[in-house]
Amino acid sequence: MDHYTRRRVLASTGVVGAVALAGCTGGGGDGDGNGGDGNGGDETTAATTESDSGSGGEQYEQTSTVEMTDELVYEPARIEVEAGTTVTWQTTGAVGHTVTAYEDAIPDGAEYFASGDYDSEQAAVDGYNSDQGGDVPEGETYEHTFETTGTYEYYCIPHEMNGMVGYVRVV
Repeated sequence: MDHYTRRRVLASTGVVGAVALAGCTGGGGDGDGNGGDGNGGDETTAATTESDSGSGGEQYEQTSTVEMTDELVYEPARIEVEAGTTVTWQTTGAVGHTVTAYEDAIPDGAEYFASGDYDSEQAAVDGYNSDQGGDVPEGETYEHTFETTGTYEYYCIPHEMNGMVGYVRVV
């Protein structure tokens, strides 16, 4: 099957990556940006608050526990905690996941976080790509304590292209 050349695969990956990235960059727009990840407006929880960015429609659940599922989602995808809270991510299915902060999408002065305790996004990606460093297997957890207020965006390295992105708002 010669129709899958390296150049074609890389070009396709670049297009998909650009589209995925466009959905991840928030400029005070209309919420998720892509709106088609399958779990966007379906969150119905008793403890939700409206986004303080003024864009509306973004629901944040007040919890400190996030499940990482075989459906390749963080559940809930958007959480709100008070400064000083430790958030726990647990892999609830058979598929392992990572928790990897987008280095440019955390508040100024905030401590970087990633499962595997990497100190930068590039180190986390390199660690995962070399020996699946940072992978949180079934039944295991990763924790991080949030001290700096603001909104943090994070993702699962192997499942980012599937839309596995989450948000922590610290108040």
